[in-house]
Amino acid sequence: MTRVTPLDKYRNIGIMAHIDAGKTTTTERILYFTGINHKIGEVHNGNATMDWMEQEQERGITITSAATTCYWHDHQINIIDTPGHVDFTAEVERSLRVLDGAIAIFDAVAGVEAQSETVWRQADRYHVPRIAFVNKMDRPGADYERTIQMMADRLGATPVAIQIPVGVESSFRGVVDLVSGKAFVWETDSQDEKVEASEVPAEMADVVAAAREHLMESVAEQSEDLLDIYLEHGELSEEQLLTAIRELTLSRTICPVLCGSSLKNKGVQLLLDAVVNYLPSPEDIGEVAGHDLSYTEEVHRRMADDEPFCGLVFKIMSDAYVGNLAFVRVYSGSMKAGEAVYNVGKRRNERVSKWVRMHANKREDVPEVHTGDIIAITGFKNVVTGDTICDASAPLLLERVEFPDPVIHIAIEPKTKADAEKLAQTLDRLALEDPTFRVRIDEESGQTIISGMGELHLEVLVTRMTREFGVSANVGRPLVAYRETVTKTVVIDEELSRQVGGKGQFARVKLEIAPQPRGEGFLFQSQVGPDKLPREFAAAVEESLMQAMSAGVLAGFELLDVAVTLVDAAYDEVESTDISFKIATSIAFKKGARQAAPTILEPIMKVEVVAPEEYVGSVVGDINTRGGHVQTMEARGDAQVVRANVALAQMFGYSTALRSASQGRANYSMEFSHYAEAPKSIQEKYAPQMGVPGEGVRSF
Repeated sequence: MTRVTPLDKYRNIGIMAHIDAGKTTTTERILYFTGINHKIGEVHNGNATMDWMEQEQERGITITSAATTCYWHDHQINIIDTPGHVDFTAEVERSLRVLDGAIAIFDAVAGVEAQSETVWRQADRYHVPRIAFVNKMDRPGADYERTIQMMADRLGATPVAIQIPVGVESSFRGVVDLVSGKAFVWETDSQDEKVEASEVPAEMADVVAAAREHLMESVAEQSEDLLDIYLEHGELSEEQLLTAIRELTLSRTICPVLCGSSLKNKGVQLLLDAVVNYLPSPEDIGEVAGHDLSYTEEVHRRMADDEPFCGLVFKIMSDAYVGNLAFVRVYSGSMKAGEAVYNVGKRRNERVSKWVRMHANKREDVPEVHTGDIIAITGFKNVVTGDTICDASAPLLLERVEFPDPVIHIAIEPKTKADAEKLAQTLDRLALEDPTFRVRIDEESGQTIISGMGELHLEVLVTRMTREFGVSANVGRPLVAYRETVTKTVVIDEELSRQVGGKGQFARVKLEIAPQPRGEGFLFQSQVGPDKLPREFAAAVEESLMQAMSAGVLAGFELLDVAVTLVDAAYDEVESTDISFKIATSIAFKKGARQAAPTILEPIMKVEVVAPEEYVGSVVGDINTRGGHVQTMEARGDAQVVRANVALAQMFGYSTALRSASQGRANYSMEFSHYAEAPKSIQEKYAPQMGVPGEGVRSF
């Protein structure tokens, strides 16, 4: 089967924003205007196509990223609609890893919000070009210019308006496209109203002329050639503007900004035009970088059908009918269903049972896939998020997706013996789907501990266990995922010399254990050369240290921000083994960590509260009673935005307290900021104990 859509007409995009900015609503309009859906679903009615999960429909939020494909002006647009809630930020992370471009949606009233900053930084990390869509221009308090200024101030972006609104708030009825100099006006809110380019309203002529001149200046100053043309002729042609904006967007020099109201069906068609005009195709990206199998050399591969097949598994989803679905971004080559593919990470071949194109939770069989496709595979047995699959004759390893560590955990146990095996299988399936969901058995208590990114994250997963998998379980109250670290430098010398089963074991290590700056993680260095210690023994020392970091010496919490240097070592050619060096290292590290003034760390959350002016005093007072530190306060329309750092342990049940303090008129968002030394009460509570304390359980 030959390619249907040329590669230069592919657009792989994501839609990202803060919760409630209108991502799913915008996607629903895109599906309607491109002819994929014949009826618009609404989030508030629980019938949005992309929010297909039962809990998404009940809660009115996106929980899992959903993929779909549509067509606009002979271009194939593969879309991933991502969640806006911080508890599900991993869905955004893995989606942006495989996308070529993105639409960042902002609420015209709220402007740049907390999660807007998070997803913007994620897009920066993966060098994703993006365009911005300022949504909800019809709402009271909407301010287009303020939102653009917030993009510059809070995101460090270079926003360039390529549209200006016709009317604002309740009088919003259209936009002026500054590139073409034409107006697009919607007289009604009907999704079927035909809108065509018209002349700019006379009363807006001066405003449009000034805005268009500013656009031309902003674009021209980025290019000497364009600047010469602009200075000579006093303006740039529509074609010159369009080409220049595209080039500057692809290089992430600027971010074009559009506006509209998705709920009122205004501006979405022009947003689709901007996707086609300004966001990259795989051809624009050019190539993908990976590593050889030894991870010593960088390998580059062109994004083209005539290259060997290569793709990245970026998401696993359980399907009641076909088992696990592995979502794949195809970076190069073509492959038919039924052919074998090489899983580089697992070093094994697997056969592709079917290629399926996803439309939310619906599947369409595809006989063959090509470069640029975002597709799913059925029938894979041993695959996890981040695996590279490719042609066995030309293997390479693509960069894996890095996920944040969980900050909250709870104990869980089956209600009956019959549920025990089912619970274990269900937890394994959920952990395979969600890399930020962790499962472990506590060594001290024997309890099963599940960890996640927040209360909502774990609540959703527990509800899924009950509804989707039919597992009955008792669940403990949420507990904070504390960590440990050391606060001073010590040097410890440990020698292991013993007889085991008639055979001697010998190893000597001298370690320097020191604190690292917060957030730097674990660092191992060796000052002992291979002439004094064979490489296999040095590797055993590092491996033992990595294992030791998983359990601290105070309460068994994972250790963070520790630097260990192997200062000296000795071995015996007969009696030294890998095991002897691992044992000696483990003993030395535990002794040294106890002497290095260990302390417990707690997660600190960045909290943003938006409250009406009259409730700000109550909000700030409540934050202070929780031991929080208010960082900034700023006006946003008739509301105040309070930003503070608060310990996660103090934030349980905060949504109820905030509703009570503001009569339900305030809302908040929260995301992990950093780890800091826990207060004395926490140190005294946990330091004498080992492992995670078993709390009382409640039924779900």
